[in-house]
Amino acid sequence: MDPDTGPADMQPGDEPADSGPPLRIALLTYRGHPWVGGQGIYVRHLARELSALGHSVEVFSGPPYPHLDDGIKLTELPSLDLYRMPDPFRVPKLAEFRSPIDVLEWLITCTASFAEPLTFSLRAFRALRGRIDDFDLVHDNQCLGYGIDWLRRAGMPTLGTIHHPITVDRRLEIAHAPTRGKRLAMRRFYAFTRMQNRVARRLDRIVTVSTNSFDDIVTDLGVDPARLRIVTVGVDPAQFRPLSQVTPVPGRLMTTASADVAMKGLAYLLEALAKLRTEDPSLHLVVIGRPKNDSAASRLIDQLDLAGSVEFVSGVPDERIVELYNEAELAVVPSLYEGFSLPAVEAMSCGVPLVATTGGALPEVTGADGETCLQVPPGDSEALAARIGWALAQPDLRATVGAAGRARVKANYSWAATARKTVEQYRALLADTPAAPPRRRDFRVSATR
Repeated sequence: MDPDTGPADMQPGDEPADSGPPLRIALLTYRGHPWVGGQGIYVRHLARELSALGHSVEVFSGPPYPHLDDGIKLTELPSLDLYRMPDPFRVPKLAEFRSPIDVLEWLITCTASFAEPLTFSLRAFRALRGRIDDFDLVHDNQCLGYGIDWLRRAGMPTLGTIHHPITVDRRLEIAHAPTRGKRLAMRRFYAFTRMQNRVARRLDRIVTVSTNSFDDIVTDLGVDPARLRIVTVGVDPAQFRPLSQVTPVPGRLMTTASADVAMKGLAYLLEALAKLRTEDPSLHLVVIGRPKNDSAASRLIDQLDLAGSVEFVSGVPDERIVELYNEAELAVVPSLYEGFSLPAVEAMSCGVPLVATTGGALPEVTGADGETCLQVPPGDSEALAARIGWALAQPDLRATVGAAGRARVKANYSWAATARKTVEQYRALLADTPAAPPRRRDFRVSATR
């Protein structure tokens, strides 16, 4: 076996296999599709590796549903799916309203607020309250709705993953909103963060993905740091790997933008690309993501006359994503903030030189500037253009920075290690949970918040 593409779970420092009894895990994600962000990727790979360790995993998800590996059970919790493409913010038909939760979802959305974290949690509570004895614990992936707390109060040990506090997204969106009306709209949309703050403070144990996110969760959400642990996420270096048969396309940059939000910093990369193209018209950008109709990114592409130089790619298999990384001369993560950044470690794992900002946890994840990556300050298109231009002029960058970046990923990040460390947190949660009296299947809660 080629040592450069060997199993990701055979790295120095990995923990020994878990020796405790198998666990029955209800893994919850309010939207799980990998094309809508890192949450779907997290759920897919964590579920697979937990199952490989011998644990029983059942994923509960709202739409868009996750892609799961064979053997992982998926329980779908349908919603009105009001943000589905290609008709977001549609008006549902009367026949689509199947329960009071559907009505609540529609009413909240009519106030310009994001309803899914709350309504998914209520559907999860409804689905699980009669199955409390089927699971040893609930693992909530960033939903933090009131229904998650109700499951905890019903006697189900509950652990939460917070990749980063959404209060950061809220601040950045409000700060970058161009008008007073847009700022008001952002405040309404992110009203659910007040609920998430309350629920996070009530959970007995939370895992997060970086030191930066740890600090932000303590500061923004008021979570007791004694109940918070760091478990980094990972990548599979056997899948995300250099492809010797693929030749980089001259002038190609690649980035990932799973959401058209200010935090991802795509606008600064587009501005940098426009500046660089005045000197080298061959430069072009491939964006892994799906543009929204009349989005800020689409409007900026038109304003900067980049329509023929930016290509959005979505809905392709993982192997094509690996090929796209290998076809790029540089990968770029222009984010204003990241709690971790799976696209950064995927690019590094493919041996592609990475230009990344210092926003959030990116320096912690990507390593030293000039060694494993190239760093620029966030929100500075001039600095980004200068560093990209310099990097494109270095013919040996793939053999130096690219190779060192892959070595860093192989040494530090794997999904198998993520699963083992997550199981450690499950067992710690169960050890800290007092022996409960026989659970009542008719548990009810007040709507009081």
